Amino acid sequence: MSSRINQISSHLAPPTSRSKIGVKSPDDVVIVSALRTPITRARRGPFKDTHPEKLLASVLKAILQKTGINPALVEDIQVGNVLPPGGGATVARMAQLAAGFPDTCSISTVNRQCSSGLQAVHYIASSIENGTIEIGIGAGVESMTMGYGAGVMPTSTDAEITEFGPAADCLLPMGITSENVAKKFNVSREKQDQLAVMSHQKAVNAWKNGWFNEEVIPVETMVADKDGNEKKITVKVDDGMRPETTFEGLSKLKPAFSSDGTTTAGNASQVSDGAAAVLLMKRKKAQELGLPILGKFVSFAVAGVPPKLMGIGPAFAIPKAIQKASVTLNEVDIFEINEAFASQAVYCVETLGIDMNKVNPKGGAIAIGHPLGCTGARQIATILPELERQGKKIGVISMCIGSGMGAAAVVERE
Repeated sequence: MSSRINQISSHLAPPTSRSKIGVKSPDDVVIVSALRTPITRARRGPFKDTHPEKLLASVLKAILQKTGINPALVEDIQVGNVLPPGGGATVARMAQLAAGFPDTCSISTVNRQCSSGLQAVHYIASSIENGTIEIGIGAGVESMTMGYGAGVMPTSTDAEITEFGPAADCLLPMGITSENVAKKFNVSREKQDQLAVMSHQKAVNAWKNGWFNEEVIPVETMVADKDGNEKKITVKVDDGMRPETTFEGLSKLKPAFSSDGTTTAGNASQVSDGAAAVLLMKRKKAQELGLPILGKFVSFAVAGVPPKLMGIGPAFAIPKAIQKASVTLNEVDIFEINEAFASQAVYCVETLGIDMNKVNPKGGAIAIGHPLGCTGARQIATILPELERQGKKIGVISMCIGSGMGAAAVVERE
């Protein structure tokens, strides 16, 4: 592992060219809208009775309403999701049509686990770049209320395959991989709880100051009480952040996955429901249509890591993505690194030597939540307004991926 870590040094050296960042081209793939629903607690939050297709349709419709784009111009939609039966393909098509897109617009679902939303955006960006389509939407959705649990894992696996250790490690519970990272790399419980407290404080502060207003859309839905009585509500805010969270309170929580472990319910991401969508096209098309350009989708990378240490993925994906973008780590202004677990987030930040003040300035998944297929698209919706608010330019989105991978992307604010 140490030799693997050393390999990233070449990615961190100053680039020899600046072909993408800071240069505008008519053929740039740009983001003209990026929105998300509120992220709410699975099984307990206001989306507990809301199907994923309703969440997806809501954010797709909001994209159309905010931009005023003719839906017939959107040629393809890719949707990241992880848990739905049948890969979510049928209900995604239902959501697309209900949102107002004609049946001439195609759709597909994507599952690269926790990076599925970002993978969907990358697929659309690549299709635009190579001329397959002109306009598309990369999205993500997850109802962990309706899909999360033991049933999503294989009920049986081939004995010969699972005899191979790394293959069997793909079946490890994610919480155990978090404990593996903490133990192998000496990430203390104190550091994990400190990061968790910061995540909540940042999210609470961001909502208080209206920093989420540009990205979050209100969603009308139905919710049932304990007696089954339904009422219509409008969900406007995330409900996972806890203003009362303290380091002292978190330190009292028992380990959730191992009796001698350090991963708890308080320093791990929340199980959540939500959706997000990103509208992309080339710069020249956005200018032709008179649409605002929020930013440029500059680069994307994935990297494989040992499945039993899946949380370290961003430490390897981020260097690859910034090398493709011809920037250095120090030139990145904001990092949105998914807090699947505090153990792996701390490890990745410290290993890469990132200034923690640049990481998740509006809070991360420990406070906001982590609806698996949604997160990557959600991070784009979160980072672009924050880059604008801070007057900064370059952002990185990254996350670890179950079974041992990491993904990352670089965006540049217009």
